[in-house]
Amino acid sequence: MDFIRNNLLTILIFLPTAGAILVLLARGRDAARWTALAVTAVTFALSLLLLFSFDWHAEGRYAYLSDAPRAGAEQGIVQMTQEADWIPAFNIKYKVGIDGLSFPLIILSTFICLLSCIASWNIEKMTKGYMALFLFLETGILGVFLSLDFFLFYVFFEISLLPMYFLIGIWGGPRKEYAAIKFFLYTLVGSIGLLIVLIGVYLYTGSFDMVLLPDLIRAKLGTGAGMISPAMAKTFFLLLMVGFLIKVPAVPFHTWLPDAHVEAPTPISMILAAILLKMGGYGIFRVAYPFFTEAAKELWLVVALVGVVSIIYGALCAMAQTDFKKLVAYSSVSHMGFVTLGAAVMTPAAVNGALFMMIAHGVTSAMMFFVVGVVYERAHHREMARMGGLATTMPVYTAFSTVACFANLGLPGLCGFVGEVLVLLGSFQAAKSTSILYQKFEAIGSGALHGYLIAVYTLAVIACLGVVLTAGYMLWTIQRVFFGPERPEQRAFPEVNEREVVVLTPLTVMAILLGILPTVFFFAFTQQTVNALMRLFK
Repeated sequence: MDFIRNNLLTILIFLPTAGAILVLLARGRDAARWTALAVTAVTFALSLLLLFSFDWHAEGRYAYLSDAPRAGAEQGIVQMTQEADWIPAFNIKYKVGIDGLSFPLIILSTFICLLSCIASWNIEKMTKGYMALFLFLETGILGVFLSLDFFLFYVFFEISLLPMYFLIGIWGGPRKEYAAIKFFLYTLVGSIGLLIVLIGVYLYTGSFDMVLLPDLIRAKLGTGAGMISPAMAKTFFLLLMVGFLIKVPAVPFHTWLPDAHVEAPTPISMILAAILLKMGGYGIFRVAYPFFTEAAKELWLVVALVGVVSIIYGALCAMAQTDFKKLVAYSSVSHMGFVTLGAAVMTPAAVNGALFMMIAHGVTSAMMFFVVGVVYERAHHREMARMGGLATTMPVYTAFSTVACFANLGLPGLCGFVGEVLVLLGSFQAAKSTSILYQKFEAIGSGALHGYLIAVYTLAVIACLGVVLTAGYMLWTIQRVFFGPERPEQRAFPEVNEREVVVLTPLTVMAILLGILPTVFFFAFTQQTVNALMRLFK
């Protein structure tokens, strides 16, 4: 037990890889399925052990929390760190740890992977290969969220691309090759920018340590020889943001997402929306903003505009869709726009809301895509114009779907509400004298401050319209798909089966619990990390 506790993060990362090897060695399709299910279940159970190991009240700088801190040293908030030399010649280490940013995402990832494995039970084509790639993908995901070495982070970031490429390209729909290549190329372009920054930061600081780099980069900012000039810092920040905004995805880098979602099998759409998109948001808060805080303050309006445009454009595109799955895909663009906006305005409420939005969207998007998959397996199409009256034919399915739709539109009492409200509240708070950006523009002069306040209020009001649009297209979807006259061809549709109930029930429970008790299930873990991040911004 001590071995597991002392090496828990490493076990979490590489257990799915070991499981993938076992799947490839398994005899028969059923053995591969049960092996994959057992591995994802054990991984989820081990992630729950973090509840007993994580220090909820750790305070301090954005640094390590050691078991025995030096006398007079300030404790930090990154916990359970493991470290070993990997490529000593370049100061590259295998270094992992967890804090309030990564903790909720680890639980979400193992939870969604378990449910997606259950949802994959009806995959008949090359089942062993599918399950092995599925587990390799889980390793890449967990590695991204637990890495504390920038080089290691980049490696896992890239590793997660390959399994997803094959899972879409082999097991996807009619245009699967096009969707897989488009997904890969878009994300690879973003990764090139990430690689450029990785090399540049190392040349200036000699370190890949993601916890120490904020201070090292800040010490190197200047105009002298060997210093990072303000122009170079802005360039690095923009390269990082492009890489992460492609992953989010944000307008105008979003066009790969609808194609990938429409062609991907349902379980892979669940993982793509619930987890892989969160790598972009996580990278913004883990890498881009802590590393280049001054550049983030200078370019806040650009980032905020991207967020607001994504909110409105994604909602309008969703409203125009006739394909149920494509509607859900565009709704993801809109909802993740709140994450970008929350990062841009840099107020505690907005940052908390953005982080909560990532988890809430992870739950609701996985549920929504599974809901689409359930009806697709029966109807063999996703055209909402050909649906209607499912509440009469499939009342249990309709009940689950209604919860998913209302959570997605942000109904109070469900998880989607909390994140949106906090981001909007934080956006308006950015116009208060206590906000970081307000103080920056106040120092420049009254003219700059006046322009800043106009921009803040305008963007916040426009973002509020996104909430109204979301309610509009989700209510319209409920009406078109589940209510109205029953269609004769749908009368023979069977009700949700036991496997589908097993997937939908925990997602429904989490959507409700996160909406009613957000502090217990989220903010208790993240608050100290957010406080430390806010201190970095000042």
